[in-house]
Amino acid sequence: MAGQISVRAAVASDVEVILEMIKELALYENEPDKVLATQESLQNTLGLKEGSKCYAKTLLLYEGDKPAGMALYFNSYSTWRAKPGIYLEDLFVKPQFRGKGYGTTLLATLAKEVLEIDGARLEWSVLKCMLPAGRMMQEAAEIEIDGIGNEPSIKFYEGIGATNLAKEWQQMRVDGNALKDLAKRGAFGDGK
Repeated sequence: MAGQISVRAAVASDVEVILEMIKELALYENEPDKVLATQESLQNTLGLKEGSKCYAKTLLLYEGDKPAGMALYFNSYSTWRAKPGIYLEDLFVKPQFRGKGYGTTLLATLAKEVLEIDGARLEWSVLKCMLPAGRMMQEAAEIEIDGIGNEPSIKFYEGIGATNLAKEWQQMRVDGNALKDLAKRGAFGDGK
């Protein structure tokens, strides 16, 4: 039987829990070596340190006194609707807590926040493929795997009414050296 659950905004003392879940998510996505975040960098960018800027926010879900999940998100904007929104960067529920509705609880909390700011939408991306480490974590948590894709996550999101935009939109990213190169191309100022 599940213990009492609570959802709250992260505070400075939560930074270790946040980093732990980021690392677990990276392992799930078979990218554990890609995590460069540190407790200090999270404190400085999540507004968890006195005088630091807040570029993103984190909701933490606890079952009793155990951290079970998190939603890390930031504000977005719809130009066509001239309204704010929320972009969910990471949603993670620890494998041993899955299947209890905790992911839905975190998403519902974010949906409520979008409505409170008279926002246009809540958006996020989901991996199409389940990577090997993710499969191992599912097996360890005795969660059924359906096929080679990431069907469990996709079905979960579709089940709450999410629309798959993959047919209409292609997600793009510029980072690393490509980001530095782009900043130098035709930018006003010194391009640094």
